[in-house]
Amino acid sequence: MIKAVISGTGLYTPPAIIENDQLVEAFNQYVELYNDEHAEEIARGELTALQPSSSAFIEKASGIKRRHVIDREGILDPKRMTPNIPDRDNDEPSVQCEMAIVACKEALEQAGKTPADVDAVIVACSNLQRAYPAISIEVQQAMGIDGFAYDMNVACSSATFGIQAAVNAVENGSARGVLVVSPEICSGHLNFRDRDSHFIFGDACTAILVEREEDTQAGQGFEILGTRLKTQFSNNIRNNFGFLNRADESGIGKPDKLFIQQGRKVFKEVSPLVADTIQGHLASLQLTPEDLKRMWLHQANLNMNQLIARKVLGRDATVEEAPVILDEYANTSSAGSIIAFHKHKDDLKTGDLGVICSFGAGYSIGSVVVRHR
Repeated sequence: MIKAVISGTGLYTPPAIIENDQLVEAFNQYVELYNDEHAEEIARGELTALQPSSSAFIEKASGIKRRHVIDREGILDPKRMTPNIPDRDNDEPSVQCEMAIVACKEALEQAGKTPADVDAVIVACSNLQRAYPAISIEVQQAMGIDGFAYDMNVACSSATFGIQAAVNAVENGSARGVLVVSPEICSGHLNFRDRDSHFIFGDACTAILVEREEDTQAGQGFEILGTRLKTQFSNNIRNNFGFLNRADESGIGKPDKLFIQQGRKVFKEVSPLVADTIQGHLASLQLTPEDLKRMWLHQANLNMNQLIARKVLGRDATVEEAPVILDEYANTSSAGSIIAFHKHKDDLKTGDLGVICSFGAGYSIGSVVVRHR
């Protein structure tokens, strides 16, 4: 029986950083401009005055302190408040492809492999900058990989769903090695004018190489013991941007064409669902929560992660058991749990068990149980 192994991981981190104080300053300048411009409507009760944000509010609500972004200046311009990422010529590499190449090269280097050892590329992320040709095929060509590639989107769970697809390809013999890549430009779909969400997202790209165990060195990487996926439809996290927007001009520019969510409902509904999924997955593998050395959870909200870990373990988790990268990267959608895995896996010993778990819009949940070889 062919077994699948995670043999390498890679990460691209944009160099531009926005601290909470800087983001708040730009947002509050926008609030002042808006309230001044609409002072008469506000006085008549026709509009509600916007409320300022604060770094203390952001950190208490989310645990986020800063984020990396593709473009800083456009976001911090109170008259623009969206990243400035110009279109490129069709013959130039796309932004997501450039991000992916960096992460893929690191994953291959970590695994001690070359593009010749890879047969497939899966680009799995929340937002793709175009419908076709697939970003994954562009990455495949740029990396010099002979095989096949496709894009997939399951929102914040895209990477873990991609890992299962990679495991399936490796175990059924259709690929020896598969790169699962998540180039997330979350700043592009975030409404920086919305007080409740303007701080949530950052940008990053991760890559994971999944290979046949027989093609790896003894003791290298993490054996994938099992994957479990779950979806349940909900409108509580939504983005209505799409190609049909141009067919209804009245809808262009509406806030729902960007990220929107009912945060409290998501917290209340998703947290127990995630904990139950992890516990059920462990039980199916004849494992218990006490067997876990580490939980690499989706990095969306610190309070949510702490609650999920508590529900799974029956106690508060230590920072070693449930590492956090949210403070540095903010929510990077599907890349978040993989960044946590990438940065907090090297101290584990042979036989140590862990779970990579993502959750987000859909609702969607992906659980990947691994064992250090």
